[in-house]
Amino acid sequence: MASSLDRETVLRVARLARLKLADAEIDDYLQKLGTILQYVEQLNEVVTDDVDPMAHAVELKNVFREDVIHPSLPRDLALGNAPKSDGQYFLVPQIIDTTL
Repeated sequence: MASSLDRETVLRVARLARLKLADAEIDDYLQKLGTILQYVEQLNEVVTDDVDPMAHAVELKNVFREDVIHPSLPRDLALGNAPKSDGQYFLVPQIIDTTL
């Protein structure tokens, strides 16, 4: 895989990442990406036939609290510190142009 890495491939990856690279940077990235690909090739040599696929290295459990209904904050308290309200809703500046 690393043997197919050339300047054109680095330029293609840079274009996909929307990066503009100088000539010196292209050579630097060619070397760095080559090193990464060599490491990936080394990882591909590890025998994983007896390893079950897993999403995480450690078992996870649900850490969320129970969904329990509680009384809502009264409207007057919720709107109490609002910079602007009409007594029923928060008033905010319009940010979407509706004339389109």
